[in-house]
Order: sequence, then structure tokens, then C-alpha cells
Amino acid sequence: MWKEIIVLIKKEITLEWRQKYALNGILLYVVSAVFITYLSVGAKQGNISVPTWNALYWIIILFSSVNAVAKSFVQEHQGRQLYYYMIASPEGIIISKIIYNTLLTAVLAILGYLVFSVILGNPVQDQGLFVLNLLLGAIGFSACLTMVSGIASKASNNATLMAILSFPIIIPILLMAIRISKNAIDGLDRGVSADKLISLLAINAIIGTTAYILFPYLWRS
Repeated sequence: MWKEIIVLIKKEITLEWRQKYALNGILLYVVSAVFITYLSVGAKQGNISVPTWNALYWIIILFSSVNAVAKSFVQEHQGRQLYYYMIASPEGIIISKIIYNTLLTAVLAILGYLVFSVILGNPVQDQGLFVLNLLLGAIGFSACLTMVSGIASKASNNATLMAILSFPIIIPILLMAIRISKNAIDGLDRGVSADKLISLLAINAIIGTTAYILFPYLWRS
């Protein structure tokens, strides 16, 4: 199955590369959101606090991830999905989608972190913990949004349905990621964040396992 997953990931990368406007639009969204934040919240005068910096960063990354992952199943018409149904297993499809969206979300998160550091300054004292938290957050966002995107693609008003379904699941991931990144910004001992990291990892595992188990039933419909 892993050969199948690798082929499907290459397919996703090829399609994304052909439609550069989609990726460029998401990158432009990140940069524009950070720049608007710089102009509007007093960052230009150096008035932005650390909690505000942290909250704004994760809000921007969250909405960037939603825009990036929302097209996972929505952009593929029924004929293409029927073709995938005949040549690939549903487990391979959902795993490849989650892995690809994790890579895309991680790139957006790191890019957003770099842009934030350049424009708004970088108050983070524990860089390693912050980056680890970014990766775990990217996994959680992509797993949740990928599964919800698959469910929403079966409905007519998929964008609204995706927002409604993903909100209750993403909130625990977002709150846990904000708390861990706050500890990294303050430079606290990593042992303080160990239980939160384990909790975030457990949430990611539960969401990924649920998607792996339930997606075949959704795919058959």
C-alpha cells in the first residue's frame, strides 16, 4: 500500500504544481494577513504583546490551513473520484491526502513563522519546542480538515458544512498548540509542556485513526 500512497502523493504534488495560482494565492494570503496585522494592531510602534503575537500567529495559520486543505476532495469531480475508486484503496487515498496536506500545512506554518519574525519580530526563546509544536499542529489541522473535506464534498453547500464540522474538532488542537507555543515563547522548561505535547499527539492519533477507519465507508458512497 505504501507504493500506492507514494504514487498518490506524487499525483497531488503534480496537480498542485500545475495549478500554481492556488498555492501562490495561499502564500499571498499569509503574507498579506501578517502585513495587515503589522499595520493595524500597533506592531509598527512596537505595542504588540507576546500573547497577542502568539494568538494572531495561530489564527492566521488556521485560516491558511483551511484554505489550503479545503480543496482536497472538493476540487475533484465525480468522474475522477470514480477512477480513483477503481484503481486505489480508500485507506491509501486518505493517508496520501493527510500526508500531502500535512506537508503543505507545515510549509505554510514555517513560512508564516518566518514572515512573522521579519515583520513583527521574534519573541520565541525555545525555537526547537516551537517548531515541534508547529509540526504537531500541522498534522492535527491536516488530518482533521482532510477528513471533514471528504465529508463535505458529498454535500451541495460543502464550504459551509466544512466550517461547521471542523470547528469543534479543531478548537482543542488550536488551544493546545497555543499553550505549548506560549511556553516556548516564555522559554519555560520543556518538562512543563511535556503533558501538553503528549495530549496534542494523542489528539492527532485519534483523529488520524478515526479517518483511517471511517473513510472507506464514506468512499463507497
